[in-house]
Amino acid sequence: MEKPKIGLALGSGGARGFAHLGILKVLNDHHIPVDYIAGSSMGALVAALYAAGQSVEDLYRLSIAFRKKFFLDLTVPKQGFIIGNRIKDFIRLFTYNKNIEQLNIPTAIVATDLKTGQKVVFKDGPVSDAVRASISIPGIFVPVTYRGRLLVDGGVVDRVPVSVVREMGADIIIASDVSTFKENNEISSIFDVILQSLDIMQAELMESRKLNPDILLTPNVSMYSSRAFTNIEEIIKAGEEEAKRNVNKLIELIANWKGQAM
Repeated sequence: MEKPKIGLALGSGGARGFAHLGILKVLNDHHIPVDYIAGSSMGALVAALYAAGQSVEDLYRLSIAFRKKFFLDLTVPKQGFIIGNRIKDFIRLFTYNKNIEQLNIPTAIVATDLKTGQKVVFKDGPVSDAVRASISIPGIFVPVTYRGRLLVDGGVVDRVPVSVVREMGADIIIASDVSTFKENNEISSIFDVILQSLDIMQAELMESRKLNPDILLTPNVSMYSSRAFTNIEEIIKAGEEEAKRNVNKLIELIANWKGQAM
């Protein structure tokens, strides 16, 4: 009997994106396969690591041990504060130096062309190049020059790439949205200014754009900073809890799809 293809769209959100790991764990625990995966920004990083073959357990350990200071290669600001070579090396190492087309799951990485404003979707080429482009928060990371384009964060144009995973061929789409605009957030540095501005812009964009996934997961992570990379275990737990609240609905959707396909 033919089974539906399950697509997973993982959104941007900085440190809050660790909640995506909790969602992947619950899907694994219920033996729900991911047939296609697409990600923007932090969602792209999680998607690439998982699709490269990292187990959920290893990703939990890796994320809890994550220390931002190890990956900050600062530069005199011209196009950004962080060069990004260290994080690119990290991506290359933990995705086994693979190309996107070599990943275990068909994967799409979303970035933004800074010159044209166009969405750029990578489905081939080095994983590390594509993910490094997708996580390039404007003003913080130096943009990536790649394939003749100047690229920044995928969340600028497509915070949760539902349309991308739909175009890949998914029958049932799960979207994980972890980027929330927090009113009266403490603003004490230039990084806070940039990230809060991006959150406001993306919140406005999402208001005017309907995602229409079959399952929309919104882990309760608004109380956590998108930049602090602390409380990682709590953020992951929030992803687990949101997935558990919705897993029976997903199982029912899959069962009904099977019934229609018979």
